[in-house]
Amino acid sequence: MRGIAAKLGAGTMTLYHYVRTKDDLVALMDDALMGEVLVPDGNLPKSWRGALTLIAQRTRVVFMRHPWALLSMRGVLPGPNGMRHFEQCLAALSSTSLDRAGKLALLALVDDFVFGHVLRVGEARLQKNKAANAKVTVAFMDYAKRQIETGKFPETAALFRDVSPSNVSDQVTGFGRDEERFESGLEALLDGAEGQMRARGSSKQGRTRKKGA
Repeated sequence: MRGIAAKLGAGTMTLYHYVRTKDDLVALMDDALMGEVLVPDGNLPKSWRGALTLIAQRTRVVFMRHPWALLSMRGVLPGPNGMRHFEQCLAALSSTSLDRAGKLALLALVDDFVFGHVLRVGEARLQKNKAANAKVTVAFMDYAKRQIETGKFPETAALFRDVSPSNVSDQVTGFGRDEERFESGLEALLDGAEGQMRARGSSKQGRTRKKGA
C-alpha cells in the first residue's frame, strides 16, 4: 500500500479510506481485468461457437498483456465484471443443448486451454529474454543427443532424424506462431465439443423414435 501511495503521490492512510485491505485491492485489480475481457454490449455473436471464440480471444489478449495476474489473483472472489463475464459465457451457450454440468465443463475446459496457452507462451518469451538460456539449451541438446544415441528413444530419434540439433528446440517449442497455435487449438477443442453435442442429439432422437414406435 505504501508503494502504491508513493506512485499516486498520496498518503498511505488516505488509500485506506478507499481500500481497506490488500485483498480488497487485489479484488479490484481482478475486476478491472475482467472488465477488459468483457465483450461490449450488443457485440456477442449469436452462434455459440462464435461467441465462445470471441470470449476466449479477448481473454487471451488481456492475460497476455497481464500474465502475472494468472498466479497473483488466484482465489480472488469475482466482482461485478467477473459476474458479467460469467453471464456472457452462459449466454454464449444458451442456444446449445448442454445441461448445466455440460456448460460448466465446457467453460472450464476453454479456460484451461486459454490460461495454459498464456502461461506457456509467457514462459517461452521470458526464457528467450535470458542470455543464460542459450547455455541451457546447448547443455540440454547435448544431453538429449546422448540419450537418443542409446537407442531407448526410437520415436524421438525418428521424428528429428532430418533436423539439425540446433533447430530441434525451435521445432519443439515453436511449431507455428503463438496466435496461430492458439486459434488452431481452440478450433480443435470446439470441434470436439460440437461433435459431442451432435452425438448426444442423435442419441436422444433415436430414443424418441423408439418410444414413438
